[in-house]
Amino acid sequence: MIVKKERKFIPATLAITWETLEPLFKDLQYRQIDGVQDLEKWLSDRSELEAALEEDFAWRYIRMTCDTTNKKLLNDFQYFTTEIEPKIAPINNELNKKFIENPYLDQLDQKKYFVFIRGVKKALEIFREENIPLFTQIQVEQQKYQVITGSMSVTMNDQEYTLEQASVFLKDQDQEVRKLAWEKINQRRLQDKTTLDDLFQVLLKLRHQVALNAGFENFRDYMFQALGRFDYNPHDCYKFHEAIKLEIVPILRSEAENRKQSLGLEKLKPWDLEVDVSGKPALQPFKNGQELIDKSIACFSRIDSYIGERLSIMKANNFFDVDSRKGKAPGGYNYPLAETGAPFIFMNSANTFRDLTTMVHEGGHAVHTFISADLELNDFKHFPSEVAELASMSMELISMDNWDVFFNNAEDLKRAKQDQLKDVLKTLPWVAVVDQFQHWIYTNPNQTAEERTEAWKKIFEPFGNNFADWTENEDTLGNLWQKQLHIFEVPFYYIEYGIAQLGAIAIWKNYKENPEIGLKNYLEALKLGYTKTIKEIYETAGVEFNFSAHYVKELAEFVKSELKMLE
Repeated sequence: MIVKKERKFIPATLAITWETLEPLFKDLQYRQIDGVQDLEKWLSDRSELEAALEEDFAWRYIRMTCDTTNKKLLNDFQYFTTEIEPKIAPINNELNKKFIENPYLDQLDQKKYFVFIRGVKKALEIFREENIPLFTQIQVEQQKYQVITGSMSVTMNDQEYTLEQASVFLKDQDQEVRKLAWEKINQRRLQDKTTLDDLFQVLLKLRHQVALNAGFENFRDYMFQALGRFDYNPHDCYKFHEAIKLEIVPILRSEAENRKQSLGLEKLKPWDLEVDVSGKPALQPFKNGQELIDKSIACFSRIDSYIGERLSIMKANNFFDVDSRKGKAPGGYNYPLAETGAPFIFMNSANTFRDLTTMVHEGGHAVHTFISADLELNDFKHFPSEVAELASMSMELISMDNWDVFFNNAEDLKRAKQDQLKDVLKTLPWVAVVDQFQHWIYTNPNQTAEERTEAWKKIFEPFGNNFADWTENEDTLGNLWQKQLHIFEVPFYYIEYGIAQLGAIAIWKNYKENPEIGLKNYLEALKLGYTKTIKEIYETAGVEFNFSAHYVKELAEFVKSELKMLE
């Protein structure tokens, strides 16, 4: 079992209520600091309190997403967001001021604290007290997305399925079965189109007001500062979009043409995109959630004993909820438990190949959580998404050499690797579309739902519309954005997947050339947490922080060559 570090500042059994928290925050706010050692002790105490609060919030979120129908779990989550967070926010701002204005700040190790100090200064710069109640409203509204989508189900063959479970039918060799499943899934989504449009309209208005309050023209520009994007700007994102359009879209268009011919179809319809063109049944790498966990542990152990042991620890502590069921929130995540030093993995497995890749993806995040757990300050473990996703997406590729744990048939193993590498390329246009769509959304805040739908279609079209014929299904095409949880819950958290996917390909390339050095560099980068800049972390991993067209082409050629060897 995991044993938490002994607390030195806060009580060992601290009930998380404002009444118990306020004296601790007041202590930090008014404490006398008479030297650099006092300042570091103050930082350590603040870090301990923040870690306890983050873990408490984590469990509230985890339990709520595991059962969105449970009103008590929802109320527990909302208590934190409405009664605790709004009271902490202004004091945290005062603590940030106290730190930056401290006369001993310059005596701290500037190399060690550079990234942290930079982040605190940026937080001070954009903080506005009038945004506190808006953030509370946004938290409450965002959660409605999970309640709405978590209740979605369809009936196939007289049996009720969650949408994740029903998606298995999209891999059926019978086109009529695929079409029926696709239509049922998307008709169900369209039932709540207006409800989700209305919800998003509320979120859009609230987020735009946050930006205006903080002195920004729009929420896009505000979020680039709030997310600490010191290493790139919106113009760089547009260059990424263009690079993907130029170098990746033609490859996928050609692949779609091959798919159409292999399936003997005149037109590739949206329900023809997941079926295996070999004519063989869908890959089934495991039978149930428990087997997925056990096989993942075996797979990770083969890569490195330390990595395998981390998942074993999670299993022993029941830090997994992997099976799909009605009432469970959609999607998947790895949620770090800040005090415990371990994470919780949540996902919606329907026993498909996609669930295997989700598990190794979240497993990469889990390793990152463990390997950075002993960093001195809690803030050092708040790595940016460009780094977090580098950890997870690299693990998807590094783990492939050990997927025979899931597939004892050589042909199935080859198919799995081919599907994974094709998905690596398919990820990039979708990331570009979702990111560009969000740029449009937040720089056009007075849009209507109808204008938003048209903007989505206009942006998606040059990237191929998934290279399918959408005739008679225009409503579904225009509504695809609603299935992307990030747009509702974590705005602008998406370009990171594209940036990290490029980095992950480069890490995998290094790993294939020299597994020992490639893995060592990868793990050394993860150990840094967020104590170095993004560029420095990528360099430690042995790769470039680069998303130019030339680099995209170079990495795409490598993936194509690996696919060629699997033919």
